[in-house]
Amino acid sequence: MIDHKRYSNLLQFESLNAYDSLLHFSTTIDGGVSTGNYASFNLGLYSGDDVDNVIENRRQLASMLNLPSENLIFPYQTHGDGVCVIDREFLSKNKDEQAKLLHGVDAVITDQKNICIGVGTADCVPILIYDPVHKVLAAIHAGWRGTVAKLASKVVAIMKTTYNSDPAKLIAGIAPSISPDHFEVGNEVVDEFAKAGFLIDDIGYYDFNTTKFHVDLWFANELLLTQSGIPFESIEVAGMCTYAHGDQFFSARRQGIHSGRLITGGVVIG
Repeated sequence: MIDHKRYSNLLQFESLNAYDSLLHFSTTIDGGVSTGNYASFNLGLYSGDDVDNVIENRRQLASMLNLPSENLIFPYQTHGDGVCVIDREFLSKNKDEQAKLLHGVDAVITDQKNICIGVGTADCVPILIYDPVHKVLAAIHAGWRGTVAKLASKVVAIMKTTYNSDPAKLIAGIAPSISPDHFEVGNEVVDEFAKAGFLIDDIGYYDFNTTKFHVDLWFANELLLTQSGIPFESIEVAGMCTYAHGDQFFSARRQGIHSGRLITGGVVIG
């Protein structure tokens, strides 16, 4: 990933940065007003931070994107496989109705202009998928449960049926998240991946020193994207570990669940 050309506390994918019709980003910890475990650019409303601080941080993000705060649309995530399409009908609803539709959602898709969609993470894998032909953007929150549920594949299928997207022309980015070296899991998680059809030797390794299995969520989601028809060369992996780089990223595994949240998202602008 590269630093945003204007704001140093936002990161971008080189591949997606090539499209003038899209403004996308992954946030870092820098730039906001939150303190403690949330210092300083926490954008998550549901992890225990002072709500006023989060609102101010979101206002700052909206300002960077040259949007009003009400144009930021982030779901209430539950580590499931719920998907919400942000279309004209959704935007016509009041805020309470929108909030209900966004509850229990871990991926959002839109073709609406000047609407910022995104997902919050603090180790889980954020994925952006962009259709430059039909100008459709998807943002996905894929922790291990979302990966086992093959949420990325589900999103590609919805993009195909709803927007006539051709997977061969989609561009995807896997943003900063926990690396396989730091994502230790128990046997019950390994079993869930096996039940879902993943070949365990492909997506992880056993550390004989720690007697722990490590899962590579980056590669597991690359597999899902390529199996859905996105060319391997059209998938950019940031390769940046949120657990290892506390100077840049929040990490729930490192800091505990009461920590800040990063946002990975974007705006279709033309």
